[in-house]
Amino acid sequence: MAGAGGTPRSAAVLGRPVEHSLSPVLHGAAYRALGLDGWTYERIDCDAEQLPTLVDSSPGDRIGYSVTMPGKFAALGHASVVSDRARIVGSANTLVRHADGWYADCTDVDGATGALAAFGDLPARPAAVVLGVGGTARPVLAGLAALGGVRVVLASRRDNAGPAADCGRALGLDVSTVLLTDPSLPGEIARADVTVNTVPEPGVRDLTGLIAGARRLLDVLYDPWPTSAGAAAQAAGVPVIGGDVMLLNQAFGQVELFTGLPAPRDEMAAALAEALGRH
Repeated sequence: MAGAGGTPRSAAVLGRPVEHSLSPVLHGAAYRALGLDGWTYERIDCDAEQLPTLVDSSPGDRIGYSVTMPGKFAALGHASVVSDRARIVGSANTLVRHADGWYADCTDVDGATGALAAFGDLPARPAAVVLGVGGTARPVLAGLAALGGVRVVLASRRDNAGPAADCGRALGLDVSTVLLTDPSLPGEIARADVTVNTVPEPGVRDLTGLIAGARRLLDVLYDPWPTSAGAAAQAAGVPVIGGDVMLLNQAFGQVELFTGLPAPRDEMAAALAEALGRH
């Protein structure tokens, strides 16, 4: 873990597109609250191919990077040391400079765990249905496993759930797969403690009929809010947590990895709420 020390440091978020990233809001609020005068955080437009060269040419004061798509797989591959969870999930959203290279972690797992815990009444061993099997589904599976989850149903448009299912099984979950059109899916959703939507707009719009039968919904999307899935949940009286809670919780871990200090959670939450206009 990097120590805060007394020397100003810089960090950045890498991605494409990156201009709308709220990571500078979160990290800037954290550095101010921690009294880290002179610490800066910027957005850098960067695709997966550019990431290794950019990271290798980092300025001397660069302590770390937040990494959004499409660079999360490249970040994992470029690191000298990789956390166990990043290895299992297969992507890294965080690079931290160490003396002998770059350390990769996936605090997206913290994002998922924190968002699931935000329901407040989730059973200790939750059963879940996850809609979508892309890169975002894997940190969600790790988050479920961290909360003691046992059974997960992965639902996909095509027969392509294998990599996500393998990830879930490596995490110790009992994973089964179905197509989104499978007639058994509404029943699975009704029985599950939580349904997680990882399908982006506009693809989720024809799935909103499934959402009404859920007990709880975590939608990894958050802007604009409500999303199609979030609106369907609200209309049906289904408790819903949005992806902004995931964003906030993944940033806590990044701040702590970059600074070596406990994340100022209240100040970061307030800054995000202000940025999203949700006071």
